[in-house]
Amino acid sequence: MATEDTAGGARKATKSKLFEFLVHGVRPGMPSGARMPHQGAPMGPPGPPYSGSPTVRPGLPTPVMEPSRKRPAPSQQNQQQQNVQNRARNAKRRKMADKILPQRIRELVPESQAYMDLLAFERKLDQTIMRKRVDIQEALKRPMKQKRKLRLYISNTFNPAKPDADDSDGSIASWELRVEGKLLDDPGKLKRKFSSFFKSLVIELDKDLYGPDNHLVEYLSSGVFWHRTPTTQETDGFQVKRPGDVSVRCTLLLMLDYQPPQFKLDPRLARLLGIHTQTRSCIIQALWQYVKTNKLQDSHDKEYINCDKYFQQIFDCPRLKFSEIPQRLTNLLLPPDPIVINHVISVDPNDQKKTACYDIDVEVEDPLKSQMSSFLLSTANQQEIASLDNKIHETIESINQLKIQRDFMLSFSRDPKGYIQDWLKSQSRDLKMMTDVVGNPEEERRAAFYHEPWSQEAVSRYFYCKIQQRRQELEQALAVRNT
Repeated sequence: MATEDTAGGARKATKSKLFEFLVHGVRPGMPSGARMPHQGAPMGPPGPPYSGSPTVRPGLPTPVMEPSRKRPAPSQQNQQQQNVQNRARNAKRRKMADKILPQRIRELVPESQAYMDLLAFERKLDQTIMRKRVDIQEALKRPMKQKRKLRLYISNTFNPAKPDADDSDGSIASWELRVEGKLLDDPGKLKRKFSSFFKSLVIELDKDLYGPDNHLVEYLSSGVFWHRTPTTQETDGFQVKRPGDVSVRCTLLLMLDYQPPQFKLDPRLARLLGIHTQTRSCIIQALWQYVKTNKLQDSHDKEYINCDKYFQQIFDCPRLKFSEIPQRLTNLLLPPDPIVINHVISVDPNDQKKTACYDIDVEVEDPLKSQMSSFLLSTANQQEIASLDNKIHETIESINQLKIQRDFMLSFSRDPKGYIQDWLKSQSRDLKMMTDVVGNPEEERRAAFYHEPWSQEAVSRYFYCKIQQRRQELEQALAVRNT
């Protein structure tokens, strides 16, 4: 479909330009060899500059934690929650906001404005495509029909009687009527069978020749009466064979198969609305339009309709709810009129090749509907677009890491001593948070820390707790021995 190719191609081209600009730094109008200033070999210390430091500081013994202070091992449920959170974070990384370059990077690299312009165009393009997809989904919920011409071909053949025939069929004169048809200028790839347009076909023969009991013929094929059922086999035409050697007047009654079903309106309602045959939803819509045009809706209670003289004649009540109209319409809707064709079955040998043609207006599915459905279900270019999205996210993350490394180096170059001290303090805080260490290990390893006024009381309390703990253990051991 042209729309699908255009939309997918535009999105793919936009993604390609975004990625090309991020990787190569080529701005429209720049020479092909030009690059953005921030591109090049990454600077800074190896590894993430602000990541957590090792769990043990150099020169310190491995800290031994009490069992009561250790964090519990992650259970299976915690692991599942962690996996869910990881997936949520990964999905969050794919949002549009994560593609935006920070303001400080844009200030450092003026050429990045071209990337932001492409990003704004992509956002506008995505919004337009999404809005059109919603419009297509809403349009597919409504019937999409086109009126086409169905050409009907009616012909007959006559088989005269043969006295010397061996079988009984050849010794009796008979005629055969054929009713065929096809859709003119059918653009669909799948040709519809002729019978798929009708619910039933009735042929009424001359009563004077075939009597009151045998003058109605419902299409007979292989001994089965044809009516539309869920298991009906579609056919390209109908054939009726009867004995006879005189011309016969017949009437063909064709009942069209309307989808969605249509109904013939009661004469009074048809005159009021100006509609002869229509679907139920269109009839109710026309009634509501009549109510609004003539201001029949109750001003105090919007649910009720004050009937005028025409409504009173049709619905036989002075006041009714609009929600009651669909139920009341049941008695006012009739089956649609069949298509009536009068034809003469001629047994004259000179008229055998004559064929009568009739054009009938039928409704067929709009071919655009299948194209719209295929557009919604199409996944063309989706994988390539997703791949370009991933590359854009990875490039943005790389740019952010380079920005962090640049800030690290700039801060270090301005004040190496102060920056290293601040960095060590930050690493110390991270270490305490990761290991659940209480206190300040850096101060505790100095002798002056234990000459504070509170240290004597703390030592006394510590030994008292140990003595009480040992006493409880001895009492439990003695109690077990005595028993």
